[in-house]
Amino acid sequence: MVNASSPTTAWDAIRSDALARLERERIDPVLDLDGVATAVGQAVDDYQRRAHRGGGKALADPTETTQRLVVAITGFGPLADLLRRPGVEEIFIEGGRVSYLDETGRLQGLAMPTTVEENRQVVDRLLAATQRTLDHRTPLVQARVLDGTARLTASQPPISDELSATIRRHLTRRESLRSLVDRGTLTPAAGGLLWSLMQASTGVVISGAPGSGKTSLLAAMLSAAPSTSCIRVAEEIRELSVPLTHGGYYEARPPSLDGSGEVSLRALLKFLLAMRPDRIVVGEVRGAEAFELTRAVNAGCGFACTVHSNSARDALSALVNAATMAGENVREDVVRRVFASAIDVVVHVDREEVHATSGGIRRHVMEIEAVVPSLTDGFSTETLFRREHFAAPLEWTGTLPGDLERLSRRLPPELPIAGILAGRVSPL
Repeated sequence: MVNASSPTTAWDAIRSDALARLERERIDPVLDLDGVATAVGQAVDDYQRRAHRGGGKALADPTETTQRLVVAITGFGPLADLLRRPGVEEIFIEGGRVSYLDETGRLQGLAMPTTVEENRQVVDRLLAATQRTLDHRTPLVQARVLDGTARLTASQPPISDELSATIRRHLTRRESLRSLVDRGTLTPAAGGLLWSLMQASTGVVISGAPGSGKTSLLAAMLSAAPSTSCIRVAEEIRELSVPLTHGGYYEARPPSLDGSGEVSLRALLKFLLAMRPDRIVVGEVRGAEAFELTRAVNAGCGFACTVHSNSARDALSALVNAATMAGENVREDVVRRVFASAIDVVVHVDREEVHATSGGIRRHVMEIEAVVPSLTDGFSTETLFRREHFAAPLEWTGTLPGDLERLSRRLPPELPIAGILAGRVSPL
């Protein structure tokens, strides 16, 4: 077997020879698999002849090397198994190293050695099906890959020291509030509250650290929305895939090589306001699109979004900061008042890494805060549910949401909001 971990191996020599043959003979590695196999076989045979004449160390298993190199050139090489394997959540590429996180939360190294060239080829092949490239003109790239089942984020020098990429898989598991309750992410009472919020034109913010489960919770809440609601979902890179009876999904687009054709997330939100949505959903708010959310809430439609933060209250500040930095010369206190009147609830989620035998990673809803009217320009909140620490239960504090009347009008008589919060009845 060829050792591919060293930069000056038989593998590199054979691979370079095979690629040169493909280019010289104009063989398409995607369409002409037989041609690739022939070129690789010839490169391996030539190397073996040189090795037997004293030009290097002969291959112990030429057939194995041929098969592996064909896979590397025509497919995703050493990463092919990882990309097919159920339960692999994220794959990390750093130069010639590959590691991954599975559904247990364990970070593991790829057993099969790889080279920088092989890993770069995987990245390029993933991007080939998109309209995005990674090169000296665009050294940072994000793209939806693998038929929309994964998100690729990649960089190259001089932005990063070496090729650096993360492939985040969207696991096919269909999330619902019930499934999150079953996994202990939240309680039936808290799940019932979130279900209730999706029945009305409410404003919901989901906050948390990267990988804490914000997108999964948002997907579960979307699945609880009435089929009659028109829901428009805008994302930088699409991750949500909940079936929508009425509405649709929209993805931002970066500028082309000549700088034209860009469709920003902010532009998408402005566009969606003209499509009479009942609820606008933003997969992740990070920049100027936050200002467009202030327009959306003034238009009277509900909204839901996720934001990176360390707590529910920090999420409110993060939204205000992002909106005021949009450069629209709107005072911070004005933006704060708009969000304070429009946001009903902030749900904060977190993750905890535990020993693999205990499940690897646990993701929990840690707090649910209601935003209530304030006599000042700041935010006033009341805690509806709180988990004191990761191992503690998520408990209702006894506080009722401020806008009970609006929620109650949209709920069936047999599902009063007070009964849902107390755990006496459940819509799940």
